[in-house]
Amino acid sequence: MGWKDKLRAHRESAPVRLLYAAYSRGVRLLYRTERLTVPLEEKLVLFEAFQGRQYTCSPKALYEQMLAEERFADYRFLWAFTEQAEQRNPMPDERTGVVRYNSRAYKLACARAGTIITNSMPLGFFQPRRGQRLVETWHGTPLKRLGCDIEVDSNAVNTAEEIHARYHERVKKISVLLSPSDFYTEKLTSAFDLKGAGHNVRIVQEGYPRNDFLTRYTAGQAAEIREKLGIPAGKKVILYAPTFRDDEKLEKAYSYGFTLQMDFDHLLETLGEDYVVLFRPHYFVASQFDFARYAGRVINAAEVDDVNWLYVISDLLITDYSSVFFDYAILRRPILLYMYDLERYQNQLRDFYIDLGELPFPIVRTQEALEREILHQLNGGFVYDEAYRRFHQTYTPRDDGQASRRVLEVLFPTKAKEDGGA
Repeated sequence: MGWKDKLRAHRESAPVRLLYAAYSRGVRLLYRTERLTVPLEEKLVLFEAFQGRQYTCSPKALYEQMLAEERFADYRFLWAFTEQAEQRNPMPDERTGVVRYNSRAYKLACARAGTIITNSMPLGFFQPRRGQRLVETWHGTPLKRLGCDIEVDSNAVNTAEEIHARYHERVKKISVLLSPSDFYTEKLTSAFDLKGAGHNVRIVQEGYPRNDFLTRYTAGQAAEIREKLGIPAGKKVILYAPTFRDDEKLEKAYSYGFTLQMDFDHLLETLGEDYVVLFRPHYFVASQFDFARYAGRVINAAEVDDVNWLYVISDLLITDYSSVFFDYAILRRPILLYMYDLERYQNQLRDFYIDLGELPFPIVRTQEALEREILHQLNGGFVYDEAYRRFHQTYTPRDDGQASRRVLEVLFPTKAKEDGGA
């Protein structure tokens, strides 16, 4: 019996299933009791990103836009954070409180808040009450198949059937799903099985709030970010942001792993002293990497909450199957797809929504080819061509820096629009 079979057998054993079922019933009972005993607060908004791990993404963009608009002056806000994320992110406004993610205070906040804005699946205990909205922003335009579209049973943590069941169950709790494009709307409708679920989810296709920063940031903000990360002026910055692999699992944790397939020593030797590399693993990946010996030439950027900060200070993105390249493309900078395990990933793990041949970015399979392409792209070889422009028209047509404002106008319409006025 392989380790994946042993893991599933352990999870499905009678004692484990009974304990988990008892715990889940207790959590749901407590939550239902609180729902009956606390009033719903229409002007309380709860925000959460990546299960409380970070202050980032579309929840952050919508929150900061609400702070900037006078019409939300009488609203109150809560952010759900893990302990580590809370320590990194003091809140900028006195109307904003913090609750510990998945604590009793968090569950109480879920029962009270008139609107909940999240970029990831709601926890199993949550059940929306009458008049309450859960706004699902999700966290990226998908290249790899998601949810109910996953057909291959190769996940290290869940079977395909379990993944489908989780999406079917939790989509029933979503009121609003944000979308930046026709493509996104089509694929998320399929991934969440919105038509088959029989649930009335409203899709708001007004752009991706989290991408507003990419068209509105200033040179001063970029310089400040570089200084915080200790990047000397004049250095070229390469961002390496791979995704996790579904079939890799950490030995001592119920989480995905990632086997690094990048020889940083060779990369730095090839590129020379004028380059700095930012390494940004997927938030699922808990593997630890020791970069102390690289003396600031390779920077572990996993602790930087807002990936937009990394985008705007980098000259080139390297990724693989992650959604990050859809967002980064807004900057009209070079992108390389390092797909060293393409056949395995496509045929055994996820498969894709897009024919890779339609993407306007070079696909490389070896580190040697990757290094050559980096030097080519950053030394005069990059061209923002017609294929790149078509990519924007298809996948980011509404990402113009005003998505947050438009989304909030839909979610919280002004009285004139509510009454049918102009």
